[in-house]
Amino acid sequence: MSIVTKTGDQGTTALMYGRRVPKHHPRIEACGSVDELNAALGLARAVAANTPPGEALLGVQRDLIALMGELAVLPEDLPRYVQDGFARVTPEMTARLDAQIAELEGRGVGPKGWALPGANPLAAALDNARAVCRRAERRVCALREAEPSLNPQVLIYLNRLADWLWLQARAAEAAQD
Repeated sequence: MSIVTKTGDQGTTALMYGRRVPKHHPRIEACGSVDELNAALGLARAVAANTPPGEALLGVQRDLIALMGELAVLPEDLPRYVQDGFARVTPEMTARLDAQIAELEGRGVGPKGWALPGANPLAAALDNARAVCRRAERRVCALREAEPSLNPQVLIYLNRLADWLWLQARAAEAAQD
């Protein structure tokens, strides 16, 4: 099967279960922003190589696969999505980030004035991912406004992830010193 389907040539795209929406639909904007975030995290993970932040980034990328899947389903198809065994965003996913945030803060990583991205390649990649995460968060917030039934855990997870990325960037800067 070719990647070229030509089904999007008229400005629509498919969600899970074949439903089509315009490419500018708020759900597609949210999915696209999370996709960009996952790519930015992949770059940060490549820079981190075989370090603890790299391993943690891989876990977050896996979480984002579930998050993107959930965003790619219209509310009327959500029961089928769950029945098909696909993962949803849960409070436990955010709790893992909370635990890692607490661990970083316990090591003394935290706010010490304004951050200036670019101290080293890893910190810069993490700050870029954080900025992309905030955009994804805004897009999901707009989607939730249009569709109040959207799982609130999606927005909570992205909000916490941006905080986690900020701390990871500061930790990467400190590791250079």
